[in-house]
Amino acid sequence: QVQLAESGGGLVQPGGSLRLSCVVSGSISRFNVMGWYRQAPGKERELVARIIGGGSPSYADSVKDRFTIVRAKDLKALYLQMNSLKIEDSAVYYCNFRATMYGRDSWGNGILVTVSS
Repeated sequence: QVQLAESGGGLVQPGGSLRLSCVVSGSISRFNVMGWYRQAPGKERELVARIIGGGSPSYADSVKDRFTIVRAKDLKALYLQMNSLKIEDSAVYYCNFRATMYGRDSWGNGILVTVSS
């Protein structure tokens, strides 16, 4: 079983930046993919960014060129650098770990990001 713990959320003005962190612990599968999801009030949860191993990142069109996903070299932490934040980026952000050999997902509890003037 994998445990995930997010941190780094909070309140920021439009155009500002935040860095989200996710610490990974427990029994980690050798083959896995990690990502960040978000869910705003009245909206479905959506994929923001994901990364395979230490490379091969991909992004939703809405955050491309503004957000950067990075995984620690030891694969025990995941980060999301968010720049040029917009009001529509406000949401609860969730860290995700998928054991690809088993198709099993682990989730953090979520962390709130609020972008407001």
